[in-house]
Amino acid sequence: MIAAPRSGGGKTTLTLALLAALRRRGVAVRGAKTGPDYIDPAFHEALTGRTSLNLDSWAMPPHLLDGVMAQAQVGCEVLVTEASMGLFDGLMEPAGARGAPADIAARYGLPVLLVLDISGQGQSAAATALGFATLDPAVKIAGVILNRVGSPRHADMATRAMEAINLPVLGAFGRDAQLELPERHLGLVQAREHGGLDALAERLATQAERDLDLDAILTCAAPPRLPPSLGNPCALPPPGQRIAVADDAAFSFLYAHIIAGWRQAGAELHPFSPLADEGPGADCDACWLPGGYPELHAGRLAACGNFRTTLAHFARTRPVHGECGGFMVLGESLTDKAGETHRMTGLLGHATSFAKRRMNLGYRSATLREGCAIGPAGTVLRGHEFHYATVTNPGPDAPLADMTDGYGVDRGTGGARRGHVSGTFFHVLSTSGNAA
Repeated sequence: MIAAPRSGGGKTTLTLALLAALRRRGVAVRGAKTGPDYIDPAFHEALTGRTSLNLDSWAMPPHLLDGVMAQAQVGCEVLVTEASMGLFDGLMEPAGARGAPADIAARYGLPVLLVLDISGQGQSAAATALGFATLDPAVKIAGVILNRVGSPRHADMATRAMEAINLPVLGAFGRDAQLELPERHLGLVQAREHGGLDALAERLATQAERDLDLDAILTCAAPPRLPPSLGNPCALPPPGQRIAVADDAAFSFLYAHIIAGWRQAGAELHPFSPLADEGPGADCDACWLPGGYPELHAGRLAACGNFRTTLAHFARTRPVHGECGGFMVLGESLTDKAGETHRMTGLLGHATSFAKRRMNLGYRSATLREGCAIGPAGTVLRGHEFHYATVTNPGPDAPLADMTDGYGVDRGTGGARRGHVSGTFFHVLSTSGNAA
């Protein structure tokens, strides 16, 4: 596991550099990500050629979590798991299922490489490393990677301090502005939109070969501890046999473990692009609009008359579900950052705005009020919300679900439903069950 004391410490850059360098060596390597992030795994996949899976100790019940970890081992020699946030950050409880990266490291015995941003400090970095190494005996810190190192002398100061506390330094990554990845409001600009990704991968691999002790890092690797018998659990039953899935720059946030579960259950996925004015195929029996960035493409989507007409016709007889960005597009209108309001599909009655921004972030549990594409009435689902858009007009539709946060605190109702159409800002990771 690649982890750090906090967000913004350089985990993603170091993870991508390690993935690129190992692939250049001919190692069959795969990435994974703790928590519900959906952007970083796309970069893992782009650099390794292998699907990257999410591992979430709060949102995934134990059998699913173990099944996803087992699936992540298939077809690779080394699995590099990128931690979210800080290593021990998550909910306050329950123990082992807080959504913290440390939960995953402890559950599977993953050796942790601690990435330390030492800009602005030298020997003091050892105090941070010592605290992380001793806080939880179940979490093994196998070594330290120094990041944003200013000079050889700077690296030497921190390295000697680490040696004094018996923590090996497995690399000293120098500062390089060319390796910084562009960001936007939900995180990194998507891998599919990054025009120079191949060149970036080459630079990352070259710097990793220069600044990291790849042999020592590979020596640290250990197979995860898994139960002796594992099934192929499905995180979410497929909404149909042939599922039309919106897939383009506006709709791209669909978890790999959800897709794998649908396919294992015998479902077929049929992608289409709303931005190309395509609608769901007539031979499909369900339609899924994932999250993404429709707020950046609202004008183009408003001009896609065939998409709107085809989707409306589809929804008369078959289920349609939208998550987050998909939910926004199912509404009457979407106001972009500049304050211009664009017509959406109108299959639900709400209106959303990106001009009036407010961050919504956190784990969510949702109990469905009525049956829809994501389950029958009474189904309890686990997932999260992460969006800046606001609902400016809730519309007349019935709410989709009763919501609580990660601590079980009531969050009121969420989403909307009308006929065969449902949608919510909530991203589903699994049907309910605690991974304690």
